[in-house]
Amino acid sequence: MTIRIAIVDDKPQNRVSLREELSISNNLEVVFVAKNGIDFLETMKGIEEAKRPQVVLMDIEMPEMDGISTVMQGRVLFPEVYFLMLTIFDDEDKIFDAIRSGANGYLLKEEKASVIEDCIFQLIEVGGVPMSPSIARKAMNMLVGNRKTSVSDESNKNETDLSERELEVLNLLVNGYEYKVIAQKLFLSSHTVRKHIANIYAKLHVSSKAQAINLVHKKKWFEV
Repeated sequence: MTIRIAIVDDKPQNRVSLREELSISNNLEVVFVAKNGIDFLETMKGIEEAKRPQVVLMDIEMPEMDGISTVMQGRVLFPEVYFLMLTIFDDEDKIFDAIRSGANGYLLKEEKASVIEDCIFQLIEVGGVPMSPSIARKAMNMLVGNRKTSVSDESNKNETDLSERELEVLNLLVNGYEYKVIAQKLFLSSHTVRKHIANIYAKLHVSSKAQAINLVHKKKWFEV
């Protein structure tokens, strides 16, 4: 099986060398090369669907239209095409932007032609998401970090599920103010303050002022 591909890169030497390296394989046919996103999209529109590339090797940093923007448009215009980022950038922002744009994989330009060819076949045959090892590690770290943040945020949300007034009362309470003083500062009655504190204890699952203060100190919710 011969897979049709396209190469999009703003540097002429990169386009030439990559085309030569991949053309050695009998399994790949380079349909065309493009110098930026606009050049790529215009060329694609002029090719009938049956002859369009199946996989596009896309650089990221290019003039006029970069790779991220091109993939976002290309996914809409040519949904049958796979977009494989091929770039020198391995920072998390670029990886995240590429994934968010709809890229099907992310490889570094330092990869050998044989590796790139294998990744192209992964896309076509099994629909994989090929990534260079260092990119895969960073992507995994990003996912793990986002999951931890999400769990932490949810935990904090549950622990501090207090109204703005209850937070004000709690803040004054842990800073040592008595009920009457809290009432005066917040222009409330002592009865209302006691009711707020009862609600605070119930929501925080504590039963005393000391336990509430310890929890606030532990979680560092306020400057005490």
